[in-house]
Amino acid sequence: MKHTLDHLLHHPVPAMTRREMLQRSGVGMGMLGLAGILGDARLLAADAPAAGPLAPKAPHFPPRVRHVIHVFANGGPAQMDTFDPKPALDRYAGQRLPFNLQTERPTGVALPSPFKFSHYGQSGLEVSEIFHQLASRHADDLCVIRSLTADAPVHENSLMLMNTGDGRLPRPSVGSWINYGLGTENQNLPGFVVLVPSGMPISGPQNWRSSFLPGAYQGVYVDTKRKDGKYLDDLKNARLDTEGQRRQLDLAQAFNRHFAEARPGDPQMEARIQNYEIAYRMQMEATDAFDLAKEPEHIRKLYGDTPHGRQMLIARRLIERGVRYVQLWHGSGQPWDSHDKIAENHRKLGAESDQGLAALLTDLKALGLLDETLVIWGGEFGRTPTVELSQGGIPKATAGRDHNHHGFSVWLAGGGVKGGMAYGATDEFGFQATENRTHVHDLHATILHLLGLDHTKLTYRHAGRDYRLTDVSGNVVKAILA
Repeated sequence: MKHTLDHLLHHPVPAMTRREMLQRSGVGMGMLGLAGILGDARLLAADAPAAGPLAPKAPHFPPRVRHVIHVFANGGPAQMDTFDPKPALDRYAGQRLPFNLQTERPTGVALPSPFKFSHYGQSGLEVSEIFHQLASRHADDLCVIRSLTADAPVHENSLMLMNTGDGRLPRPSVGSWINYGLGTENQNLPGFVVLVPSGMPISGPQNWRSSFLPGAYQGVYVDTKRKDGKYLDDLKNARLDTEGQRRQLDLAQAFNRHFAEARPGDPQMEARIQNYEIAYRMQMEATDAFDLAKEPEHIRKLYGDTPHGRQMLIARRLIERGVRYVQLWHGSGQPWDSHDKIAENHRKLGAESDQGLAALLTDLKALGLLDETLVIWGGEFGRTPTVELSQGGIPKATAGRDHNHHGFSVWLAGGGVKGGMAYGATDEFGFQATENRTHVHDLHATILHLLGLDHTKLTYRHAGRDYRLTDVSGNVVKAILA
């Protein structure tokens, strides 16, 4: 204080003219008025609630869709048994193909598909009988990419590539990138939900982790095999009511914030704070979202009372409530990995998911949600057109197919994509992509584009460089855009 007085005594304030005084006073009065208006609207920094990491963000350009439902057929469905018919395999049945196949394991002679393909819809799209319900109702909604390629015929690598854009090192998942870029429309639910009917797929949570992105963007795992409807544990506190929990959480968060101030930039601390907050807000919203008993009986019958039918219905209820990205896995491990008994296994797997897939598209369309939702189905790679050999070099007693990343199929449906079409092609036996070759990075770039995101601009600085989902490549597949 003494220093300030001495300064004023020895450095008097310069005299102001009457005009300068009025100008300065006018600006001050204007700022006071603006402060009052912002205060009434609770828009001042001190009054406004802190914008969390999941707060809605503007896309780079107008989006075609707002939500994504990714149905993951983990294990690797055989393209020639599902969505890419290859009659040449019938002609070569029991014979060696006229070229050498580079596969993970030794394979033998051509193995024709045990399933019948038919033309469906006005488009005449050819689909295997194991997806009869889906094709008979929605062939004209499906956009089948028959020329997708990955980098390796190994589950772990291809799963990571399909889910994170990198087949070697853990990276943020697709859902995490989307929530980082757009936030979520419902602050009371996670922006990214992972539905698995019991157990874990290969590589487990690495498939939906946020990696170096803030922890609030990682996927929330839910076991959908339970029939009691209690898909999330501990949503209710048996000893405290909602108001009491709020006070308890506010106290805990005050301690957390004080602790975090001494450790600025600690992502784990920030993730913990955000997770506590969203866990509290989820109590009412999540209970409602996962309560399938609130659906009419005819809708529950439409989907079917199976783990896959229930999780398809849950996915619709989640995106209906603003969840940005929902991923549905077929099961634990790699159920579509049919190294043997492919006729038996693929028929069973198709039957498990066919009704739910058809119901999902039917329901989304009836509710007007299909136009704003992108639905994706596929695995991490495909399978060989030849029979897998045993270690002794002879065909297995029960015929199956080996892994194949050179050319396989996925399909998309919903807003922004052309329906009733097949894009790209594999060779006449279905081994490798020969027309409109499409890499997983291209698929990711297209997904982001439909959501209004430029994949080259959606970046995050980590360890001294800017990372993105598509690494340093990827092109939007414009030919499939509506």
